[in-house]
Amino acid sequence: MAVDTKQHAHQLLDQLGPGQLAAVVHLLEVMIDEEEDELTEADRRALRASDEYFRNGGQGIPFEQVVADLGFTMEQIRSGTAKK
Repeated sequence: MAVDTKQHAHQLLDQLGPGQLAAVVHLLEVMIDEEEDELTEADRRALRASDEYFRNGGQGIPFEQVVADLGFTMEQIRSGTAKK
């Protein structure tokens, strides 16, 4: 990061109120945590297998079918009343 950018960020942070500063700190923490949540090799293999399946003509299951197979209606899903 360029020094000018870092200095500018510090200047902006100095202008924030306590609540705003807390929100920015939280955002920065989330951004850093996301970088640590890298895909595992097993995740990468599963994604490659899925990509290959669909590239070779594999078909997905329509959401409506999954809903029906579970004994719900789409109206229950839309209204949030689907409970088992």
